[in-house]
Amino acid sequence: MKFPESWLRQHVQTTASRDALATTLTAIGLEVEDVAVLGEALDGVVVARIVECARHPQADRLQVCQVDAGAHGMLQIVCGAPNARPGLVAPLATIGTRVGELTIKAAKLRGVDSNGMLCSAKELGLDADASGLLELPTDAPVGVPLADYLGLPDAVFTLKLTPNRADCFSVRGVAYDVAAATGGAVEPLADDPVPAQSEAALAIELHAGADAPRFVGRVIEGVDAAVPTPVWMAERLRRSGIRPISLLVDVTQYVMLELGQPMHAYDRDLLRGPIGVRHARAGESLRLLNGQDALLDPQFLVITDGDRPVGLAGIMGGDDTKVSPATRTVFLEAAHFAPAAIIGRSRKLGLHTDAGHRFERGVDPELPRIAIEYATRLILDVAGGRPGPVVEQVLAEALPQPRPILLRRARLARVLGARVEDAEVERIFAALGLRVQTVDAGWRVTPPARRFDLAIEEDLIEEVARIHGYDAVPAALPGGAMRLVGPSETRVGAAEVRRQLMARDFLEAINYAFVDAGLLATWQADAGAVALANPLSAELGVMRTALLPGLTQALARNLARQQARVRLFELGSTFNAAADGRAPVETASLAAVACGDAHAEQWGVPARALDFYDLKGDLDSVAALCGAVLEYRAEAVAHAHPGRSAGIYRDGERIGWIGQLHPRLQQALGLQTDVYAFELMLAPLLARPLPRAATLSRFPSVRRDLAVVVAESVPWAAVRATVETAAGPLLRQVTLFDRYAGKGIETGCKSLAMALILQDESRTLTDRDVDAVVAAVMAALSERYGAVIRS
Repeated sequence: MKFPESWLRQHVQTTASRDALATTLTAIGLEVEDVAVLGEALDGVVVARIVECARHPQADRLQVCQVDAGAHGMLQIVCGAPNARPGLVAPLATIGTRVGELTIKAAKLRGVDSNGMLCSAKELGLDADASGLLELPTDAPVGVPLADYLGLPDAVFTLKLTPNRADCFSVRGVAYDVAAATGGAVEPLADDPVPAQSEAALAIELHAGADAPRFVGRVIEGVDAAVPTPVWMAERLRRSGIRPISLLVDVTQYVMLELGQPMHAYDRDLLRGPIGVRHARAGESLRLLNGQDALLDPQFLVITDGDRPVGLAGIMGGDDTKVSPATRTVFLEAAHFAPAAIIGRSRKLGLHTDAGHRFERGVDPELPRIAIEYATRLILDVAGGRPGPVVEQVLAEALPQPRPILLRRARLARVLGARVEDAEVERIFAALGLRVQTVDAGWRVTPPARRFDLAIEEDLIEEVARIHGYDAVPAALPGGAMRLVGPSETRVGAAEVRRQLMARDFLEAINYAFVDAGLLATWQADAGAVALANPLSAELGVMRTALLPGLTQALARNLARQQARVRLFELGSTFNAAADGRAPVETASLAAVACGDAHAEQWGVPARALDFYDLKGDLDSVAALCGAVLEYRAEAVAHAHPGRSAGIYRDGERIGWIGQLHPRLQQALGLQTDVYAFELMLAPLLARPLPRAATLSRFPSVRRDLAVVVAESVPWAAVRATVETAAGPLLRQVTLFDRYAGKGIETGCKSLAMALILQDESRTLTDRDVDAVVAAVMAALSERYGAVIRS
């Protein structure tokens, strides 16, 4: 929000200096980003009129101008501005004036005398426009100081407002906060109705229900739209960041900035009537003022003339009915639109408008009629005309109604840690425009319709705190006992996982929790995706159902920047829609992606490409932190290579997936190298069983090696589980120390050599004990997998 200091001071009387005013605004929550001082050093710059222009005899781009400077006489000025022409009124820096770093002196330019300098707005520090001379109204008094004519010096305040303070997107809204903070009062607004002088009117129809519950319009006949915008209005608009266009458009912009109510002006002669509001139809289109053809759907509201759309409600008017200098009859419109009906619509069309910015956050529903009356007075004062009656349609039951809020005196003191005098509380609320009723427990406060942010008791406490002053709140530590909770021994911390993966040469990535719906569809992971009601952009429209799509995009960006070996991991949440319509299910997950060589380039180890078992080893090292033994079962998922992927299991529960991405997916993502990845749920991975102390056996252990031949398709994990079950309580450890397939082994089979470590706590094992265990193991393996002892 930008506005000139002089405009704010017109609405609130305060003796605070400029610096004090900026400090106060920031202290009460309206952060001042910048204060730009305008026209502090314009002594010697006067209003002048170019009388004659002649081509410079020695330069094609220069003109020799005869300039009327009033009391300074007729001066000859050499000027290179493209818009210099006879009759133009522009600022003139006279001899001895300092403009920026330049002091103006009498000079000869290419042999021609020049006795001053005609100036652009940028040269004077008034605007960024350096395309030509600053053009002033033709009726500007020649010879008067420019600073006096433009009301300078002045300062432009730029506020960084939080979204909840929609009321402060107007000069008058800011004035209420300034009045409360400085002990002043807001000047009353002249809101006397302008009586109708004609019967001209347009009927209004509402067909959008609660989305558009109020619509106000007025016809003004006989307007001279070609009249230039008054300099005082044009300067206030310019200093607020809006370039003046024409009187009728400028009036609507001026009212919006001053009161906070967006408006629109239509050329009445281009309308048939009645004027209405409805939801757009699917496939309906509208050409906007900026020349863009907007393709609409039923989520949009449109202003209609008869049945044809002539404006995008709350965002931008249509091109077909815009006002122009030729307009003689104007129809003014001001309406109230529900924030939910406007929010996100501008972004959907790639637009950002001042009107949409305000309606999305909430505009006072009582303002439309006030704005129409105010705009009418401004137009009549400058362009004349005969106003018709104000026509209004209201769905009173759909308008937001302020509700009284009880503020308890004890609650206020408890939250602030200090007591604020009752008189000060009541003064603050009155200065902010709130209605206050004293009750036994404190106050019953009714906020004005413009304060959408005041709904609960804590909101009122915040108002007291920020206006009374945060520095007046004592800095006292809270009392009470605090219970310290140590980390659980049954769970490994996420920080340990990070450290382990970084030790394995991975880098952590942090991606947005929302992604493109098309990206999830490419991964076939869009089932259960939660769509965002108000996304940052169309490419970030849904919550992620998996970490890998975003993480793989990060890998692709690294590959595109000549990083051949990339190893990334991410700890984050995924989101899936709940089957019963409740809040989305959030799941903490761990994912990693890797490509390129298995090891960083070095002389001691020959280069080789990363494979499945490298990434499996990295994951096993994480599992070892919590004493977990992961089981890998060959599985095919939609995004995985059919022969190089596996499901990850812990204690029989599937917790994730590991493997190579499917070649078709890699091609769709533009990846020119094989990518290996894993993703799994974090909670079951990090569970850690508590260690239990046990007496060490005093008797020796026995090792028995066993080599069995099984089918190639039988995984070692399944063999080990069978061995552990069949061996019984004497088995202390089973270790695979050799795998062989080739000569001497039947095709399609493999030999697995394992070591069985057996031990008893009460006696030394005999050969008979050991043989019985081996026999039981072989019987179980033979029965389940057809295993035989390797000869």
